[in-house]
Amino acid sequence: MQASSLLQLALMGILVAILPLSMVWMSADANKFRKLVWVAVFLTFDLIVFGGFTRLTDSGLGCPDWPGCYGMANPFLAHEQISAAQTAMPTGPVTVAKAWIEMIHRYLAMGIGVIIMALLFTSIVQWRKTRMQAFKPAIPLALFVFVCIQGAFGAWTVTLKLQPAIVTIHLLLGMGLLALLAWLGGREDFLMQPPAPTTDTAALRRIRVLAILAAVVIAAQIALGGWVSTNYATLACDEFPLCDGYVVPPMDFEHGFHLWRELGKTAAGHYLPFSALVAIHWVHRNFAIVVVAVLGLLVWRAWRQPYLAKHARLLALVLFVQLMTGVATVYFDFPLAIAVMHNAGAALLVLLATMLNYRVKYQLDVNRARSAV
Repeated sequence: MQASSLLQLALMGILVAILPLSMVWMSADANKFRKLVWVAVFLTFDLIVFGGFTRLTDSGLGCPDWPGCYGMANPFLAHEQISAAQTAMPTGPVTVAKAWIEMIHRYLAMGIGVIIMALLFTSIVQWRKTRMQAFKPAIPLALFVFVCIQGAFGAWTVTLKLQPAIVTIHLLLGMGLLALLAWLGGREDFLMQPPAPTTDTAALRRIRVLAILAAVVIAAQIALGGWVSTNYATLACDEFPLCDGYVVPPMDFEHGFHLWRELGKTAAGHYLPFSALVAIHWVHRNFAIVVVAVLGLLVWRAWRQPYLAKHARLLALVLFVQLMTGVATVYFDFPLAIAVMHNAGAALLVLLATMLNYRVKYQLDVNRARSAV
């Protein structure tokens, strides 16, 4: 790729970041660092949702190279090559619309990368000046490393032709980035207005264990959901609650869960059998029972704590909607809008579970600090 095109792509990332950075800079909020963190959370959530839209519209190879499109900085400049590929294969992975979807996804990702660099720069400068805990740069530095790794997996997603393991890891890293940003936002909120100590430390400790377990099962379910999506196994079971007329249908776990293989192929290079797709779908569907059980117990315990009740109610609502969109995806034969909502619901579960985790942790920290006085 030419240096001029790389420069144009870098400028595009800066342009995407300029608007949110300017809004934060010109806002009346005295704590602009905290505001920028939550803006980054919002944009990362948007990126995850748009990434789901990119994947669900089969636009992941809309530009079959990286970071540009046929070596160009935008689809306008690569219009001739895109049109030729679309003419040769009208239903193929490269079309004008898919190229734009893929590049908009990349532009948004680059913009978030610029914002995270701004967070890191601000935290380092302010930490050297003030030594305030609000600007401690450990988490912003971790975010910078995280976004670089995520960018590498974004590149491999294209160069390895949507290999399921790479695409699933790319999804998990995006969710991890959202969680880490939310944790940083929680730290900023706590330092701005620390919670009052409570007397129910034992209950909080039980909730803390459940909150950690909830984060683990959500991550596992997202990995399974990503595996369903990247293997195009969404409609392998076309009814609910049965699967192809069975409670436990014939399944091929060996080929379905062999991680390192090409899209649609077994490790030996043969076409993936349908029973393998059924296994992928069935495991994701049934692991949802574990997710509901763990999150339901967490909601039940957290609801009774005034400091956690709001987040518990939101978590219960999102979990219910997530279950409904999952079932609706099967009933309505995978409509795009519902599938994108299901992807957004997963991101919201990550966000809310992270917020509950930091609130419980920091409340316990406050209780320990007060008891030590």
